[in-house]
Amino acid sequence: MKPAPRLILASASPRRRELLAQLGLPFTVVVAGITEHEDPATDPRTMVSHNAALKADWVAERQPDAWVLGADTTVFLDGHALNKPRDEAEARAMLRRLGGRTHTVFTGLALRHRASGYRVDSGEASEVTFHPLTEAVIADYLSKVHTLDKAGGYGIQEHGEMLVAGRTGSFSNIMGLPLEATKQILTQAGLLG
Repeated sequence: MKPAPRLILASASPRRRELLAQLGLPFTVVVAGITEHEDPATDPRTMVSHNAALKADWVAERQPDAWVLGADTTVFLDGHALNKPRDEAEARAMLRRLGGRTHTVFTGLALRHRASGYRVDSGEASEVTFHPLTEAVIADYLSKVHTLDKAGGYGIQEHGEMLVAGRTGSFSNIMGLPLEATKQILTQAGLLG
């Protein structure tokens, strides 16, 4: 009997791990030893696609018989990417910019199988509209949620009701892994039935 294909998630994100687990496919996590490209002036679709591919390629190079899924997410507003904030002051500034406005969340996906040369790149965009935010609401949100590991300085799944007035597109994409698109590329590769 042929062994089941191995799937590796090339991401340190606990949210991506939780989301991928919802598809019911066994996988392991290997964090890619790369430096992500995070120039805020770069087109966000290009940036997240590049970073997702970097992560997947780095792990696939070291695990050629495994299927490797890489992903990267950013928030985009006013022609600039809002990546993970460096500190609480930057998170506060990001939330001020996002307040009362609509922004786009982009995620890039990359699936690799080095031994066969299989390569697929995909992406997803969702839009999120924030309530107007007072300094008091921002302070309250930052006291409740660790935001330094989240693009845009927020997580929709953690007290998102304090910030979010509405959204269009994939909720799981806003969290960091668009499940519908992920399921589609894993099914096309024969990993999901």
